[in-house]
Amino acid sequence: MTINDWDDGMTQNPAKDDPKPETESQDTAETEAVETQTPDPLATAEAERDDLKDKLLRTLAEMENLRRRTEREIADAKAYAVTSFARDLLGSADNLRRALESVPETAQAATDNALKALIEGVELTERELLKTLERHGVRKIDPQGEKFDPNLHQAMFEAPDAAIAKGLVSKVVQTGYKIGERVLRPALVGVSAGAPKPAANGSDNPAADAGDKPAN
Repeated sequence: MTINDWDDGMTQNPAKDDPKPETESQDTAETEAVETQTPDPLATAEAERDDLKDKLLRTLAEMENLRRRTEREIADAKAYAVTSFARDLLGSADNLRRALESVPETAQAATDNALKALIEGVELTERELLKTLERHGVRKIDPQGEKFDPNLHQAMFEAPDAAIAKGLVSKVVQTGYKIGERVLRPALVGVSAGAPKPAANGSDNPAADAGDKPAN
């Protein structure tokens, strides 16, 4: 074998590069990628802890709201359980008051013992009925002279009244009642429109002023 033949052989079958360095480089890159993708156990545990803490706080808040709502519902049930029954009794209270107001003052001042006993008995019955209602949270609304409140009062009319300022209750047509913080029945009232407006010429009697004018 000559030198030329050996050169030709080397030319036809060149030596291949060693593939090991490239394989090692790929393995290193894959290992680093795996290490990068693998979550930190401590960070994972802290995230789970924060999530559980948030859920616990939310649950505690919901339970507290439920407890407060339940307490309010129980209190309302106790306070307003007699609402329908109390409303039915208001008619009896009204009738007792009408009975007393229908007795003339002259009759009340009479010396008839039987009549006096009857009047006193009706008054006593009315007082006991109102006390019983108060024990169950029902209070009377008697707004005479107070500012008109549409939440508590129902206006039946508005009329001028020099003795009471405008917007105040000038007359109570029917007393109202509250149970707890709720209106059981609004008071029927008349509202003052203030003092009557004077006539244009300053006289309180326009008809008389018209009669004083000389005839044409």
